[in-house]
Amino acid sequence: RRRGAGRSPPSVHLQPRSAAQRGGGRAMGSEAGGPRATAPGQQLRALFYVLPPGESSFRTVEEVPDYVEKSIPFFIAFIGLEFAVSWVQKRKLSGRINDGISCLSLGILSRLPDVLFRSVDLISYIYVWNNYRLFELPWDSPWTWYLTLLGVDFAYYCFHRISHEVNILWAAHQVHHSSEDYNLFTALRQSVLQKYTSWIFNLPMALFIPPSVFAVHLQFNLLYQFWIHTEVITNLGPLEWILNTPSHHRVHHGRNPYCIDKNYGGTFIIWDRIFGTFEAEDAKVVYGLTHPVNSFDPIMLQLRPLAHIWNTFWATPGFCNKLSVIFKGPGWGPGKPRLGLPEEIPVITGKEVPFNPSVPAYLNCYAVVHFAVIMDLYTELLGTVTMLSQGTILLRIGFIILSLTSFGLLMENRQDTKPGILEIIRCLVFVGVYKLGYLRSQFSSLCYAYEV
Repeated sequence: RRRGAGRSPPSVHLQPRSAAQRGGGRAMGSEAGGPRATAPGQQLRALFYVLPPGESSFRTVEEVPDYVEKSIPFFIAFIGLEFAVSWVQKRKLSGRINDGISCLSLGILSRLPDVLFRSVDLISYIYVWNNYRLFELPWDSPWTWYLTLLGVDFAYYCFHRISHEVNILWAAHQVHHSSEDYNLFTALRQSVLQKYTSWIFNLPMALFIPPSVFAVHLQFNLLYQFWIHTEVITNLGPLEWILNTPSHHRVHHGRNPYCIDKNYGGTFIIWDRIFGTFEAEDAKVVYGLTHPVNSFDPIMLQLRPLAHIWNTFWATPGFCNKLSVIFKGPGWGPGKPRLGLPEEIPVITGKEVPFNPSVPAYLNCYAVVHFAVIMDLYTELLGTVTMLSQGTILLRIGFIILSLTSFGLLMENRQDTKPGILEIIRCLVFVGVYKLGYLRSQFSSLCYAYEV
């Protein structure tokens, strides 16, 4: 191994985790006593990427806090604030119950693999760092911190752009774009599969940037993109030239022809300005996919695009054309340019109506209450995962997935899917595993109420 001559953090090694080491995205314990605690003020500033190097530089990966998990209370608070501001501004709420539950379900679903396995981003990064690094930048230098800020954001721009231009990657990323609303719930609408391809774009930094610095910015870049998913903030003046803002990101989520494949930046908008993918907000943005999925089922939203690629692959004649179905743009077809024909993008009339099946008020209340129960069970799982057996963890994950699927089908109110039967089965499963002690609430006073 070639090594630099400067200050060097020790090599980082990942070992298979025992039950005492597993955690939902947590770092392993270290000689320094594990991840450092973060004050609420620091956590809030981390959400806006304004936590300076002196407060967010760590010698080892083990010391890096889980900023994302610690931001959950702020997510909830800002969603509530957005609802209040939207009501004051427009006399209407910023979201719908069915779409909000769908977004939260997809967010939970995307995080469940982290309960069992470490982040593939960090695993691959640390492997390259341990075995192939060329030299080592000092972990405590502000210059390393700012270089990593730019590096992580540029890698995100490259991955994000390719995710829109390569069909198989778009099949994973489209989950985030499938909402026809645009609010802070949308920010939590994430893909289960996307993380298993994004890691490749970060590996060049592993040749010289310490994993601890990378682990901080990987989280900050993700957290920054939470607050820009809103319509209540219109324009940020001169900051619009440099930063990715709500206005720029609204364009990215639009299905208007002028919005397609624009504004890929994560934290900065400078990459879009440099590479010609920038577009300023103009006509009223209509959100969602050019061909809406019309579903709230989180499993269907994750897998239907892959099924479409599979069917198109076999239906397309010619080996080269079959490969093009996978690796060219979502709009490609035989005889078309790589990214398809712009004129085939559906015209926006301004009369588009979001998918919003009529559901009785009592069913909305039922879904909200039961989703709150699942949120409680999910956060309890994250808090106690290090003390649970593998079997219990898998059982809880399976029940959470069953519940999220059932809620999605209830919100669609389609009789052909028999959502009532599935919900009855789910409730019976819940009572059984809850009485046997495989599910637990964080609040012991609610145990009897949950069974009722």
